[in-house]
Amino acid sequence: MPLKLRLGNWIGLAAIVVLVDQWTKHLVRGALRNGEVIRVTDWFDLVLAFNPGAAFSLLADQSGWQRWFFVALAAVICGWLLRLLARHQHEFLQPLAFSLIIGGAIGNVIDRFVFGAVVDFLYFHIGRYGWPAFNVADSAICVGVALMILAQLREHRHLQAQEKLS
Repeated sequence: MPLKLRLGNWIGLAAIVVLVDQWTKHLVRGALRNGEVIRVTDWFDLVLAFNPGAAFSLLADQSGWQRWFFVALAAVICGWLLRLLARHQHEFLQPLAFSLIIGGAIGNVIDRFVFGAVVDFLYFHIGRYGWPAFNVADSAICVGVALMILAQLREHRHLQAQEKLS
């Protein structure tokens, strides 16, 4: 029988994501200056970067309007996901996904309010080719989206199996 949690537990998980995200960003901001790099391995560095754009620095070169656009977009998405979270709170996979996305979105919105940009610090690379720097919030959002897709695929498969039995 799947683990059943209530709405408060799922919101608590989102809050934990926010806390871990903000704590790790605080540690990196205290240890590094903007643009400074600490090589950890041949393929991973810690780097302090402020991204005023979205994923892959989308719109980062704009005049500043994107800050409020991304804040508003995150608010709308979090509102929608909170409604879905309430509706699916006794399930497992979907509310887990929603909680991770909500926590990640709030973590990045806090950065936009405080710094005008999102604090990124995890940089994976092979030689000079690398993935754009990211953070705990970005990771939670990506894992959450992947879990949402997985949940939808499982639901679709379940519905197809039921139709075959009918």
